[in-house]
Amino acid sequence: MSTEEQRRSEARKAIERLVHYALEQAMIEETDVDYSRNRLLELFGFDEAYLEALEHESLQGPQEPLAVLIDYGLEVGLIPENTDTYRDLLDARIMGLLMARPSECIASFRSKAAEGGIQAATDDFYKLSVASNYIRMDRVAQNIYWDQPTEYGDMQITINLSKPEKNPKEIAMAKLLPPPVYPKCQLCRENVGYAGRINHPARQNLRVIPLELNDEPWLFQYSPYVYYNEHCIVFHHDHVPMKLTKQTFKRLLSFTEAFPHYFIGSNADLPIVGGSILTHDHFQGGRHTFPLQLAPSEASFSHPDYPGVTANLVKWPMSVLRLSGHDPSLLLEAADQVYESWKAYSDPAAEVLAFSEENGERVPHNTVTPIVRRRADGAYEMDIVLRNNRTSEEHPEGIFHPHREMHHVKKENIGLIEVMGLAILPGRLKQELADIAAILGGNTELLQAAVSNSGHPLAVHGDWIQQLIRQHGTSVPPEQAEELLRQEVGSKFARILEHAGVFKTDPAGRQAFTRFVRAIGYHAIA
Repeated sequence: MSTEEQRRSEARKAIERLVHYALEQAMIEETDVDYSRNRLLELFGFDEAYLEALEHESLQGPQEPLAVLIDYGLEVGLIPENTDTYRDLLDARIMGLLMARPSECIASFRSKAAEGGIQAATDDFYKLSVASNYIRMDRVAQNIYWDQPTEYGDMQITINLSKPEKNPKEIAMAKLLPPPVYPKCQLCRENVGYAGRINHPARQNLRVIPLELNDEPWLFQYSPYVYYNEHCIVFHHDHVPMKLTKQTFKRLLSFTEAFPHYFIGSNADLPIVGGSILTHDHFQGGRHTFPLQLAPSEASFSHPDYPGVTANLVKWPMSVLRLSGHDPSLLLEAADQVYESWKAYSDPAAEVLAFSEENGERVPHNTVTPIVRRRADGAYEMDIVLRNNRTSEEHPEGIFHPHREMHHVKKENIGLIEVMGLAILPGRLKQELADIAAILGGNTELLQAAVSNSGHPLAVHGDWIQQLIRQHGTSVPPEQAEELLRQEVGSKFARILEHAGVFKTDPAGRQAFTRFVRAIGYHAIA
């Protein structure tokens, strides 16, 4: 057998292995096997299938046979270059041929929910999203995780390596493409089945579930990057911008009524303190316990207009008012009152100004990040995190935003996930922290490059490196240096959240927070 014949045989075998994998994972049924095989044979230009018997195997994921097929696809011109971006486009195309149609997935979800309950339905849907390689568990497994004790509890720290970076050529090519018209963004429902392009991921293996929140059409899917367990996205049926209103709180409460095993939250709706996508209204949820959820109360309050609702000031680096109660309609009214009051609230002594003047117009600065969950006793719990997006000459990126001395670790917006105590730190930190550990272990060449070359990756850490050397010297054993740096990064994340906190955690800040709570009609519970 020639080399070319061998490669063709291996590709056909990989098709057979993938079809058997899809059947074993319940992505297809027995009656779909021949059809699914033939679709893949067509894609790769084969007239006949692999005819030899396969050894029995139980693949943990589709990556191995997928890699064989993508390599072969490169050879025969299905993708122009061997980059992560082009490989991912073909990956989704292959897996999309091994999945049920969207309507069948929706029918299966609803049937499972009717028979076994909503948790059984989400279990199956999550399994499908993983099995289809829509959620790239092989990449998620590369992420670095650790818990870091702080005065606010254990923060959860991750260095995100699961989202592939484009190479410079691909970035340059993407800039030449016109602005997207279809789909308008990566959240739009039109992504389901979309082939993708150099500046937009392929989504042939994406499936979504229709929901109704407050008599409105919404959709439910999982995030392909799962920053935490069962990380889901709930997004509006239409491409409408994010705007926090009373209806937002009502939708969040409605979701947790239908999905009591999941939390759900919304990013704020203003720049700087908002999420990365403000053009399409959406929420994030999932089944995960965040540090914020475990944070204790510092003081408790009640309001005469909302009997049965308790408000707690939470011991947290950001300013969190936790409302709880068993009546969701009463909790909705209490949450809306907090939000509407906060939008117009100013406290110059605490640097909180609700509005500023810009070109003769009044610009709003106050908003919130709301998070809703159900407690074991069935009660509803809503954390309302107060946000303000003002800037100043000293802090042009944001007064309540990571300050510049923290930008070497993180300079991006503090969104919903990080508000709750889970740090999503850039992938560059993996190598940079390893190099800093080497410096602490005595690597003088790296140290010289870091302090003398402004273009060196470690140059952004220059001041921090010098501080670490003063404190710990340059004879730190490797394991000790790694642990030391993890503690340092975890502590910096807690301070980053303190920067983002509107009312600070010192006595003056706590007094200012209490002033706000009292100003909107709450009274301390003895």
